[in-house]
Amino acid sequence: MLKGKPAKKYSQAGRVHDIIRLIEARHGVTIEEMAEETGVNRRTIHRDLNAIQEAGYPLVSERVEGNKVYRFLTRFKDVPPINFTLQELMTLSFLRSQLDILKGTPFHEDMEAIFRKVNSVLPPRYAAHMERIARVSLPLLQGGRDYGRVAEELKFLRDALLYQYRVTLGYRSPGKGEAAEYRVDPYTIIFYKGGLYLLGYAHNRQALRTFAVERIERVVVEKERFEMPESFRPEEQLKSAFGIVEEEAMEVSVRFSPQLAGQVAERVWHPTQRVEREEDGSAVISFTAGGRMEIVSWILSYGRHAEVLEPLDLREEVKGIVAKMAKIYV
Repeated sequence: MLKGKPAKKYSQAGRVHDIIRLIEARHGVTIEEMAEETGVNRRTIHRDLNAIQEAGYPLVSERVEGNKVYRFLTRFKDVPPINFTLQELMTLSFLRSQLDILKGTPFHEDMEAIFRKVNSVLPPRYAAHMERIARVSLPLLQGGRDYGRVAEELKFLRDALLYQYRVTLGYRSPGKGEAAEYRVDPYTIIFYKGGLYLLGYAHNRQALRTFAVERIERVVVEKERFEMPESFRPEEQLKSAFGIVEEEAMEVSVRFSPQLAGQVAERVWHPTQRVEREEDGSAVISFTAGGRMEIVSWILSYGRHAEVLEPLDLREEVKGIVAKMAKIYV
């Protein structure tokens, strides 16, 4: 038995209730402080904290002056009511219509639950109007991904992301048979070109890795927590990539024909992008980025209207691909 306060004669439910009140009353509480307050050992406190998380409380841990403390993301009593204008609700409805690409995921289920709550407090006339608005802008589902198969895995990942639990992934890479196993600290979910990707630290590779969610075969949430590096910034991690593949950056220049120069030049393809307009109406787009396969796919998507100027090895690669394509249509 721990020194300090004598053990209290109450059930786990009563003890959990006291721990919740203790966490709510302080900015952060250590395992040792909770054990002393309740008169039980650390292992019992860990079980109680798991029960609190499973009950839906947003419990998180962080390092404060060298000590690991637990707290809630918000104090439930201090959360004020959130009011929306009709214009804000219209914007939310528009965004909701774009999330059909996430059907089969817990994120889509959560969005639907949010709108059920919103509609429950709206006058029927306005609720029906918002539903009509949400159906006006249809998302482009061509080539969409089916996340229904990995819905349970996504739920596990969502909780691991929220509470910083390490996970073991079974991941099937393209062109390979059996799934490989990775121990991963999940850092964030990336939404890119209609797809979901997990970005995290892979321990067996000792580096950050990106995993396409639909290729995840299994997720095992471990009991071990991880600390996300303070220096981690996903936007910094991928700033040199053309898409989500981080490779050594190269200088790329592509000339676009006068027919498409305007519509290509008015878009931002990369933060380092530079645009030069030529006398014949064409435009040269230049940037410094990695992700060779994604760059090649982007160039080929414009067919004869895009010409690679540099680097020369990239120009030769595209030239070879085009030559092989031409043979198919002979």
